[in-house]
Amino acid sequence: MNLSARLYFHSPCFDGIVSAVLTSDFAERVLNWTIDDLQPVTYKLRSSWLADPLVEPCAVVDFLYHPKATFWADHHPTTFLSPQVKRDFALREGPYATYNPRADSCAKLLWDHLKRAFQYRNHGYTNLVSWASKIDAAKYSSVTEAIQGTEPALRINFSLVYGDDDGYTASLVRHLRNRPLEAVADLPEVTARYQRFQLDVKRGLRFFRSHARLDRGVVVFDVNAEDMLIPRYAPYQFFPHARYSAGVIRREAGTTIIAMRNPWKGFAGIHMGKLFERIGGGGHARVGSVVLRGEDALRADAALNQVLTALQEDRRRLRRVSGSHSR
Repeated sequence: MNLSARLYFHSPCFDGIVSAVLTSDFAERVLNWTIDDLQPVTYKLRSSWLADPLVEPCAVVDFLYHPKATFWADHHPTTFLSPQVKRDFALREGPYATYNPRADSCAKLLWDHLKRAFQYRNHGYTNLVSWASKIDAAKYSSVTEAIQGTEPALRINFSLVYGDDDGYTASLVRHLRNRPLEAVADLPEVTARYQRFQLDVKRGLRFFRSHARLDRGVVVFDVNAEDMLIPRYAPYQFFPHARYSAGVIRREAGTTIIAMRNPWKGFAGIHMGKLFERIGGGGHARVGSVVLRGEDALRADAALNQVLTALQEDRRRLRRVSGSHSR
């Protein structure tokens, strides 16, 4: 008899969705689980995550480590919320718990791990994994592709900017389990969101340009985006030679501080995820963010200044290193 199980996955995130597709397929075919519940999780749970009881058996993918997860996989450098849980993982690391902060995506980590540890790989998901890695590692060919790309995976990814209302991401997992990527991208609910995205992003780009400036290699911005959409790659549409971008996006639901390393410039810079972990957020090496809600939003300016100070310190460090090498 199959075990009834829950799958927790990072949402709304294309990599989290693909990771859930791979894991649910593996769990049902190899572990003899029945995934009755697909549970999207966000970093709003960060402060309570370790205290939250998980439904067992369960899998957690592309999200924070939890000692009670029956199966766990992640690639975020900020995944361990305490030294104790990091030690717990070290004792558990193996077929049912895997971590690689160098992986371009959690989907690629799972793709390789399931083959190595369980001799299992469903080649029907090859294209999905490739796109998850491209999107999560920001390996876009151009700013235009990153903001206005029309490939099926990109249309689905753009549709996620409107959040996870009405179980949207869980439905995408179910569709992608059994339908081609192109067919899922053409679903009415995906198409409606994508068409809305196209309109909103055009307005957002026009607004962004008038509220952004270049300061010593960093695109700095502060925008009230209540009724529009500001793509994270917008800074490089207008300032393609900038090294970093950092700014505030204000909405009634919450204020987001976000910073990014220019993905089209190859340099070893400050680790954004670790920088944002200090102010209650997280992320990857190239991009970090934190969402401030309620009274916390009042510290947005201070948080942005903290980020900008770190980026300028990194700039001075690189200049010192460059100067010492030239002598």
